[in-house]
Formats: sequence, C-alpha cells, structure tokens
Amino acid sequence: MKTIYMAGGCFWGMEKALQSLTGVIETTVGYANGDVENPSYQLVCTDTTNFRETVKVVYDPEVISLEKLMKAYFICIDPTVKNQQGHDIGSQYQTGIYYVDDEDLEVLEKAFANERQKYEEFYVELKKLENFYDAEEYHQDYLIKNPTGYCHISFDTYRKIRELNEE
Repeated sequence: MKTIYMAGGCFWGMEKALQSLTGVIETTVGYANGDVENPSYQLVCTDTTNFRETVKVVYDPEVISLEKLMKAYFICIDPTVKNQQGHDIGSQYQTGIYYVDDEDLEVLEKAFANERQKYEEFYVELKKLENFYDAEEYHQDYLIKNPTGYCHISFDTYRKIRELNEE
C-alpha cells in the first residue's frame, strides 16, 4: 500500500470523493503541515496554525495509480484561489498535495505542470509531509454519517470522480 495526503478545501467533501475510487483502501481526515502539536479543529479554525484540512489516502497502487488519484484531485478543486474552496475561506482550506515517498515526486510534478499550464493563477501547494494529526472522530466519514451535510463539491463532480473507476 502507498499513502498520499491531499488538501482540497473542506476535508469532508474530499474524503467522500476519494472514498468512491476503486483502489482507495482507507481515508482519514486531519490536519497537515502546521506549527503546533495535536491541534484541535477549533484551534485550526483560528487561522494561526498553518495547518491544512487534509485527507490521508491509503491506496493500492496495483489497482489505482497516483496519476489517477491526481486526476480525481484536480477535478475536485479550484486551483486558482488561495486559502479558499467554495464558500470556505481561511488558510486551513488551502489546497495542496503532501507526499511521503520521494519516488512519487516525479509523478506529482508532472501532474502539477499539466494543471498549471491551464490557468493564469495557480495556488496549489506541493510539499513533503511534515506532520499530520487525525481530526476529531466526528469529522471522520462525516458525509457518510451526515448525508445532508455541507460540501463545496457538487454532485456533478462526484459523478465525474466515480466515472474514473471505469477508465
């Protein structure tokens, strides 16, 4: 199994989208690359910790490629805004990919280059993972537990993500 960390705005919607991909084994929402130990959601929301709401994605590379995961990621986000996705505003909603395996960097850089050329403005971070703390239990699988919960990702986007399973 391999692991990649994906920050795509509010982690509830990103987690749901990534869970729909065949080959994604496990997802955990949490906080990545911030400045304090063991942050709480309330602290992260103060916009003072530099944490990003992030989904830890454990996947089987024999079933789904990192390239396909990146394709799904870029379908879900708007890379042209900084510290915002949908109506969610703040540094915790900054988009980014945080890797743990240096061997993944070439694939990630290629995906970023392909996306960057489509836009005049491009604000997605690409960094090595520094730290990650699981979010509180009530955030895990939030949209499964609360199917009418808020999400900045549209139903049409979820459909496009599920269609990737057929490629």
